[in-house]
Amino acid sequence: MTDSTPLRNPPDYTLDPDVVLLLEAKKGDRASFEALLRKYFGRIFNFNYRFLGSREIAEDLTQEVFLRVYRSLPSYQPQAKFQTWIYTIARNLCLNEVRKNKQRFFSLEDALESQDGEIKGQFGDPSAANPSEELQGKEQGILIRQAVDSLPENQRTAVILQRYEGLSYDEIAATLGCSVPAVKSLLNRAKESLRTKLAGVRKKD
Repeated sequence: MTDSTPLRNPPDYTLDPDVVLLLEAKKGDRASFEALLRKYFGRIFNFNYRFLGSREIAEDLTQEVFLRVYRSLPSYQPQAKFQTWIYTIARNLCLNEVRKNKQRFFSLEDALESQDGEIKGQFGDPSAANPSEELQGKEQGILIRQAVDSLPENQRTAVILQRYEGLSYDEIAATLGCSVPAVKSLLNRAKESLRTKLAGVRKKD
């Protein structure tokens, strides 16, 4: 008995506008590479910052991510969406950094000066009405930061990519190299863990 399930055609990643830009960059079009840099620099910095909590290290790793993309141009072949590929590079560099340095530092207010302008830190409460509320917001930010930091690596990555970077289940699965059900399981476990760890955070409100 033969399997009648129709075969799926492999995705044509050359239809991804970001891949198109990278292929143009491969041909020597510097403006195309700079367009990708402008589009993704802040996003990759914020991912690194949320994962590691250090402005300085996040900036260094963001530069390294784009350096690796640039160095890959001569041999580049589109085998994934550009967004998936670049987040995978960033994640791997962050994991290497975590394994090298277990002690991490973070700031709630640091901003990064880039050629595209200032990239604000993503923690704290900029809408706080008075210093007391602002301080409480920062304290809660610290607790949330510590709770997210305590998650296993894959859970932490999935939370950051979904909640802060806005990636879909499919995109997270491609970045992590797992199935969509596995991503949903990671996020569910992370949600339960964070709920437990942060149970008392808002009781002072």
